[in-house]
Amino acid sequence: MVKKLTITTKPKKAAPTADGWVSGKTETDPMKRFTIDVPQYLHRRIKAHCALRGTKMADEIRAMLEQKFAGEIKA
Repeated sequence: MVKKLTITTKPKKAAPTADGWVSGKTETDPMKRFTIDVPQYLHRRIKAHCALRGTKMADEIRAMLEQKFAGEIKA
């Protein structure tokens, strides 16, 4: 008895765009991306700190920015 098997390729999922990924958040305000350059030693320190705490770098940096600009006018 010969069993025939048809092998097909796995269907490809559409790769999410950066804007789509950011807009998928459940925040009340829409997110906006910005990029900064920091020295490598600082990046390593932040990354290690977040790894020890089990947090994401973006969440920690957002919290620091919120604290720094807490009294500012929200646009």
